[in-house]
Amino acid sequence: MAVVLSRRALNRATLARQMLLQRRKATALQAIEKLAGLQAQAPNPPYIGLWSRIEGFRREQLTEALKKRRVVRMSTMRATLHLMAASDALAWRPLLEPVHQRGLAGEHSRALEGIDRAAVVKAGRALLREGPLTSAELGQALALRWKDRAPASLAALIRNNVPLVHLPPAGSWNSHQSAQLQPIAQWLGESAAGVAPATPDELLLRYLAAFGPATLADAGAWSGLTGWKAVAERLRPQLRVFAGDEGQELFDLPRAPRPDPDTPAPPRLVAEWDNLLLSHADRSRVMSDKHRARVFTLNGIVRGTVLLDGFVAGVWKIERAKNTATVLLEPFTRWSGPDRIGVQEEAMRLLAFAADGEGERHEVRVL
Repeated sequence: MAVVLSRRALNRATLARQMLLQRRKATALQAIEKLAGLQAQAPNPPYIGLWSRIEGFRREQLTEALKKRRVVRMSTMRATLHLMAASDALAWRPLLEPVHQRGLAGEHSRALEGIDRAAVVKAGRALLREGPLTSAELGQALALRWKDRAPASLAALIRNNVPLVHLPPAGSWNSHQSAQLQPIAQWLGESAAGVAPATPDELLLRYLAAFGPATLADAGAWSGLTGWKAVAERLRPQLRVFAGDEGQELFDLPRAPRPDPDTPAPPRLVAEWDNLLLSHADRSRVMSDKHRARVFTLNGIVRGTVLLDGFVAGVWKIERAKNTATVLLEPFTRWSGPDRIGVQEEAMRLLAFAADGEGERHEVRVL
């Protein structure tokens, strides 16, 4: 009979692998590899995600990794933007093509009906070989030939068929300009040669290392891919299999960390769109369902969250006005005095990390 893992045991295992039980000594590249990528819808959250995990992390460490092409920003899991180790991005993107093809459904599917998609992709590749283009520039250039088609849909066809990197400074701290796009093989040059596509087995093992123990539905929620049952059956002899509170089958690596459920978990401010909240079908290991609507907004924002004892206990955001930066904390329940002090201290550390310049005043306010 499989060993049963409680929700709290799953929480501590996930926090340990996500470097949220204690900050670790690591480079930005090492952390991003260990974390299996960081979601990067906006430029600043990945920086905060690394700050919450790496001891002594400085913003320029990630900026340099992007400039030196060790880390890339591109669409990968779930067809959403991630920061990835360059070698992982090269190896994983071919496996994720079905997810990107699904991204062309709906509005773009109707706009592209009857078009010779292969011809558009060929033309898009040719345009990008001449130099990087923003998505808008790419769509407008293609619309000169396919005049009856929406430029945005033509650009989407290229983005979902060609692995495109967002070139720095796009994705860097406080950079909100339109990203210039370039195929990853062009951007990485010689370092792209010889990187073999990952296998589904390799991808599942990397997922479990970063987010396990987990169900196959969890792996699907993280990647956007289906077909994990056959992969798990091939790997079953080399995996450990546990059971969840509700009898669900949980897969894991034999030697992966599974701390004692009573291991202390310090207060943490988790970034917007953090993968901690986006990589399991069942998020109860870190967040109660009753809090979901206060974290996942109707307009697609995943708010920054406060972890107390390892679980989501509130949300936070930074507001700036008149040379003052304020962290606004919104508890979901009444926090104890020590918890409140711990969160406020972490918030002040965040403001020091995210400071916009000398002389900026820092405040923390609990709503």
